[in-house]
Amino acid sequence: MSMRQVVLDTETTGLEPELGHRIIEIGCVEMVDRRFTHNNFHYYLNPDREIDPGAIEIHGIKNEFLADKPRFEEIREPLLKYLDGAELIIHNAAFDIGFLDAELALAGIDVRIADMCGVIDSLQVARKLHPGQKNSLDALCKRYFIDNSQRTLHGALLDAEILADVYLAMTGGQTALNLEFDTHASNIARGAGDSPALRPGLNLVAIRTGEDDLELHQRWLDILQERSLF
Repeated sequence: MSMRQVVLDTETTGLEPELGHRIIEIGCVEMVDRRFTHNNFHYYLNPDREIDPGAIEIHGIKNEFLADKPRFEEIREPLLKYLDGAELIIHNAAFDIGFLDAELALAGIDVRIADMCGVIDSLQVARKLHPGQKNSLDALCKRYFIDNSQRTLHGALLDAEILADVYLAMTGGQTALNLEFDTHASNIARGAGDSPALRPGLNLVAIRTGEDDLELHQRWLDILQERSLF
């Protein structure tokens, strides 16, 4: 069964949805079996309120730019359809989920994001992998050699794209999980019977070491050990 993940980010008018702040941009990047599908979801939104000056300094989105953009209720249905059943990957998930739930409540929808999606907080993942270190998106890009040179300001879609690369790097790369492949490969490595080819045209050759090979290997290890003493 395929694994569908959506990397999500938002930009907002301020920091507190309970004080009436709203989402002004939402960006989503879809991956299926850890591969990008390019089926992304992106909208700028008219919040029907002023954006805090401090927020503009972070994302650069101004009130005038949003004047002709759709309101959240206009994109609510396609958004919920897009997110339904996906595993969400969000950096500092409580922030974005809080705003999404607040927007749904304002629209009179008795649904919460966590009821329809699994949620992975990539910030918590990073903190477990790198305790005591900076784990902002910029810091993780530097740590994993991911290009974020276009990120002069925050942007929901750009940040979601960067976060997708960071998450894949943190969790093992852009590799589809295939347990059947792993089972065949491990059986072949153990010499467990005649295993069918993993794909047509692929011939696997098992090479086993002999006593002479093991003796040469041990001699080489002894030489390395002697050299390491100096």
